Amino acid sequence: MSDAVQRLAPGEPLPDWVARLDRTAFGAAWKDPAAHEALWVVPGVAFARWSRVPAAGEAELLRIAVDPAHRGRGLGRLLLEACQRDLAEEGLVHLFLEVRVSNAAAIRLYRACGWEPCGRRPGYYPDGEDAALFQREP
Repeated sequence: MSDAVQRLAPGEPLPDWVARLDRTAFGAAWKDPAAHEALWVVPGVAFARWSRVPAAGEAELLRIAVDPAHRGRGLGRLLLEACQRDLAEEGLVHLFLEVRVSNAAAIRLYRACGWEPCGRRPGYYPDGEDAALFQREP
């Protein structure tokens, strides 16, 4: 894992800055990670939250965010690639996510990191926007 990227220990509470960035990026902050979730951070700047299903070798990217003041510096890619490596080391190689179809920057990032489109969820978000589904396989 890159020295800049850290993984929170299981049961570690959500740092306050993650909750603030979560609200900035998504409008609401989630609570502390559940037992099946993992959180990677670039401290004070970015986070990625994953749901893990070890028995199936799967993980789903639930949220990824970079502080707006730090975007455009490759931190999202650094974070995503570190997560992908760590998850693969755990045997979690079937990766999934959904993203707003209008989020062109995120879609470019996912494609650059080896993700491929695999479907669409019409009207998935509360405002009626569709979600594009992506997967990453070994």
